Amino acid sequence: MDRVLSTAGSESKTAMRVLVTCSAGHLGVALMRLLPIWGHLAIGLDLKPSLGTAHVGSITDRALVMRALQQVDAVIHTASLHKQHIVTHCEQKFIDTNITGTYTLLEAAETRGVTRFVMSSTTSAFGAALMPSVVAPAAWIDETVTPVVKNIYGFSKVAAEDLCQLFARQTSINTVVLRLTRFFAEPDDSELVRRCFADTNAKANEFLYRWIDLKDAVLALINALFACEKRGFGRAVISATTPFQRQYLVALRIDPSAVVAALFPDFTAIYGAAGYRMFSDIDRVYVSHRARQALDWVPQNDFGRVSTQIRDGGPIGSALAREVGARGGHD
Repeated sequence: MDRVLSTAGSESKTAMRVLVTCSAGHLGVALMRLLPIWGHLAIGLDLKPSLGTAHVGSITDRALVMRALQQVDAVIHTASLHKQHIVTHCEQKFIDTNITGTYTLLEAAETRGVTRFVMSSTTSAFGAALMPSVVAPAAWIDETVTPVVKNIYGFSKVAAEDLCQLFARQTSINTVVLRLTRFFAEPDDSELVRRCFADTNAKANEFLYRWIDLKDAVLALINALFACEKRGFGRAVISATTPFQRQYLVALRIDPSAVVAALFPDFTAIYGAAGYRMFSDIDRVYVSHRARQALDWVPQNDFGRVSTQIRDGGPIGSALAREVGARGGHD
């Protein structure tokens, strides 16, 4: 099923014309900045005008998509309704944007002869598989875990992933789906976390198990373009490199601080000086082993680097993530 991921990095990295959907969003803005640095031409498509967005409109508009795909070599598809839109959009809107929009892009790509298609998905696709009981060990989440969708967002993203796999099987389009963990600059979506932890403290904690710096996420998407050089379909989890191993899963539900202190001898002093605290419970660990090997990708921002940044009194994560900042969701 994932033959395409075994070939990443095996061919020369030729410059390409790349259509970026949602070019005004978190991932899109960062892609529009980094793709040219890597020698590629980035062509933006978004509902809202922005710097570099050549095509303004919806991914469900086939005529627009067909125009956008003229003389394009590859697609990086990041347009989506997200989890926060569940309270503002009806379920049909999720189907229209996340499923029909993805189908429209794939069908138009096939018509235009585009053979490389990378889609950003989400670890929310795992749904209820991420929710162990209070007495169970933390969940070890990699590509072998079967999604148990729990809302329309997760359902629509899994369905869009399946469309990518179907087109890879039935057409000449080679597709890669990357399930990204959290990377947004906005405050945490949990009221309890916002009330109990400073924002930087919470994000630093999550670098251990459920966070990816925006720059690292975008570099994974760019590297995935070259996993599309061979016929097939691939899927991988994208998260900062976790220091945890399976033997820590029980202890992470009971005393994460003790586990982290054992792995990072300076942790207690650094957090104490900053006035930070570790979460009292870590219930899942996202594992990006496949992506690191298959995409020739090494995330630069992990808990070790973040700890050093905290110790030195600076901001955490990459400069790119700070420059892009909070984007919010489209209306």
